Amino acid sequence: MSDNRLCSDGRSRRVFLSDTSMGLTGLALGSMLPERAVAGEETWTPPDGKPHFAPKAKRVIWLFMLGGVSHVESFDPKPQLNKYAGKQLSETPLRDVLTNPFVKENLKAFVPGQHQVKMTLYPMQSGFRERGKNGVAVGDWFPQMGDQMHEVSLIRSVWTTDNDHGAILQFHTGRHIFDGYLPTLGSWAHYGLGSMNENLPSFVVLGQGPGDCCGGVGTHGSGYLGPEHAGVHLAVDPKNPLPFSTPGPSVYKEEQAREFELLSRLNKLSGVEYPSDPALKARIKSYELAYRMQMAAPEAIEFKAESEETKRLYGIDQEHSKSFGEVCLAARRLSERGVRFVQVYHGGAGNAWDAHKDLKKNHGDLAAQTDKPIAGLLQDLKQRGLLDETIVVWATEFGRSPGAEQSNGRDHHPFGFSVWMAGGGIKAGVVHGATDELGFHAVEHRHYVTDIHATVMHQLGLDPRRLDVPGRKRIEIDYGKVIREILV
Repeated sequence: MSDNRLCSDGRSRRVFLSDTSMGLTGLALGSMLPERAVAGEETWTPPDGKPHFAPKAKRVIWLFMLGGVSHVESFDPKPQLNKYAGKQLSETPLRDVLTNPFVKENLKAFVPGQHQVKMTLYPMQSGFRERGKNGVAVGDWFPQMGDQMHEVSLIRSVWTTDNDHGAILQFHTGRHIFDGYLPTLGSWAHYGLGSMNENLPSFVVLGQGPGDCCGGVGTHGSGYLGPEHAGVHLAVDPKNPLPFSTPGPSVYKEEQAREFELLSRLNKLSGVEYPSDPALKARIKSYELAYRMQMAAPEAIEFKAESEETKRLYGIDQEHSKSFGEVCLAARRLSERGVRFVQVYHGGAGNAWDAHKDLKKNHGDLAAQTDKPIAGLLQDLKQRGLLDETIVVWATEFGRSPGAEQSNGRDHHPFGFSVWMAGGGIKAGVVHGATDELGFHAVEHRHYVTDIHATVMHQLGLDPRRLDVPGRKRIEIDYGKVIREILV
């Protein structure tokens, strides 16, 4: 009997014995390997981890507020809402916003008719004042962030197309939820540049993400790039930062180390048989990273070495801001240890900023949780010399409507809202773009969400067109346009 008849799939006796000698591990790895490419098939080389041109930034901290923060009470105050409060739009000189072509251009409803444009104008629920050294108008719920406006580029003209919370997924992939789960910005950064620390993931997620209806883990997923490029969720808990990948308290570290040593030896045996298989290499790499992470992650989010002054800067000494302050401090510690992209959520699976009612209480409470920690993060990065090489982005999936919703709240509003960026070659103290007098439409320097992506990628030294994967067609809007007006 010839060697090749030993296995139904035509593998040799040597391959068969290699697999069986590794027991179940070898058989599992062997069964997961893809089919070999046919002779003459065009080969393709993935990115080598080097930037395409000289980068201005090394890393990104992406702060995302889930639910839709009201731009008109935060970073784009609109006193005209007070002037016309209680009136129908048709009764004001600004009635044309509803017939503006942007209404149809912007809107691709998840549930048609679910969110109607409200026409009874609702007054601002907070005061505002000029803040920062550059005197930018910011709502009173955000005094600490407002005082940092001279450090950021404030973009007041962002728009998207989903009028429901699928816009969370859209903000991270650039596509409407109807288009499926595609690679996110963090996964593209990981794919293009890899890691700066072999003991920590290149793409880390902190905080509770959105529910499945809004994209779920897809909002930090990697789509067709493969799971190795997806965000790794860490809990801000030094005792158990990786709750789903630690062996539990019954396994000693020494015992686990021996298990990983055995697994490494088995993987190397498999590597003899499949020396050029990228899937196998990725799996071996993930096993090794998992063990190193278990050793390195607790230290990265341990605050014992941090001074009390630093903790106060993040609001950790105050009950209302303690939790998110710890998350922001963890983001800084992970970034300075070489994590390329730290994605931070606030608002959780319930999309807490979604203020259809009681907007004043909702935003007042949530702003108090986040304002000081985020301002503290900016100050801390700057005083440590890290802001120049770190891009900080503050974003939310859309704004809130100028009209009333359930009498004391605001509805979803994809037509125009605010995002700000700082550090990493971004100009400081700039206000770019504008919405109309009511904060309804982005009317000056309009930017679809992928323009934010393009700007981040550019500062990291990446050309997104050079990252395309064969067989995965992208459309023009996926790439976005770099917002050059805000670059140094």
